[in-house]
Amino acid sequence: MTTRRTPTLRYEREVWRSGAGLLAAIDEVGRGALAGPVSVGVVLLAPDTKPAPFGVADSKLLTPQARQRLVPRIRRWALDCAVGHASAAEIDRIGIIAALRLAAERAVSQLSTTPDWVLLDGNHNYLIPREQPGLFEVDDRAGFAAGAPPEPERWRCQVPVRTLIKGDLRCSSVAAASVLAKTERDALLVELSRDYPQYGFDENKAYSSPRHLAALAEHGPCAVHRCSWNLPGVGRLDLDDTDPDGADRAAADDLNDQTWPDGDEPPAPTETRSFPADWVMGDDGQMTAAGAAR
Repeated sequence: MTTRRTPTLRYEREVWRSGAGLLAAIDEVGRGALAGPVSVGVVLLAPDTKPAPFGVADSKLLTPQARQRLVPRIRRWALDCAVGHASAAEIDRIGIIAALRLAAERAVSQLSTTPDWVLLDGNHNYLIPREQPGLFEVDDRAGFAAGAPPEPERWRCQVPVRTLIKGDLRCSSVAAASVLAKTERDALLVELSRDYPQYGFDENKAYSSPRHLAALAEHGPCAVHRCSWNLPGVGRLDLDDTDPDGADRAAADDLNDQTWPDGDEPPAPTETRSFPADWVMGDDGQMTAAGAAR
């Protein structure tokens, strides 16, 4: 029987010992979904942070009930935390990579204190636009490197970024961020399911479940589907292409060849449509379904 690895603050403390200050740990959910927003969670931690609350793990390994119980514990544990979103319309308009960056910037902008560095889950630093050369990514598959890590690049918020493969499985800071993002996005999809019950968003959270695919084949996409994608059973929609960020589209094409952490492999976004009427933007730049609980 395989024992599930419990994430810790070991990696974070390795970096803190090299002199790094406040950490913003970031993880995303919803990248491989066919509809709804992509959501990015951020948790702010200090070098003297105590171990994470018991039970914190990658959100995909937890039941919905376990995730909900962890949310207030994570909020009490962290110095600060937030979740940012980019809507399906924004994904259609600027591409999934730029949308991830937008959601992350919205999340970080809500923090009460500016972090000194960012720990980003994965092997692709989507926080830095493609046109900025020399992207630095910490590939730590072989273990923790000895000595101080090299100086990383900075993203447009002027925060150093370090990426870590399987960070949500190894680092409790990233795992906590994933729990916050997952619970908030799931709540949005439950709200959207009331307006579009035929797709079963409350159950599948807009991923490609049999019910979702059958509804797409029968009804076609709704206002919150990512209509620039080759939706299963629908094909490419004839929409105007107003892509302002070709570099991010190319990055999305590259990433679409990989297996997404959420288990789905979305086609590359290539076209655009208008913003759904039932979504609103708050003063903090977050996109939410009207009436959704925050």
